[in-house]
Amino acid sequence: MLRISQYENSQSITFRLAGELAGPWVIELERAWHAVVAGMQGKTILVDLTEVTFIDSAGRNLITQMHTRGTEFLAVGCLNRFIIEEITRTREGSGDPPTVRSYAQNA
Repeated sequence: MLRISQYENSQSITFRLAGELAGPWVIELERAWHAVVAGMQGKTILVDLTEVTFIDSAGRNLITQMHTRGTEFLAVGCLNRFIIEEITRTREGSGDPPTVRSYAQNA
């Protein structure tokens, strides 16, 4: 199961995810993201993965697609940070600024 919460202000739209980004939930996030992209009018899109517990291959593919369209990501934990950094590495190598924000999680 995946909970998708959406928050918007004058500069950005944030999707806060909680649960597993897998199976049919990937399709739900993709639908929500496409709806926002269609009318974002210069706003930054941020996906907060701090409460995501699992990402399957379809989820990774969607994250890659979102990244190529300029979406930024917030990730904590070794695995989620690794996935995001692996996806964003190619763009960062081109001299563009990083698009992942990593925060240490208190143990």
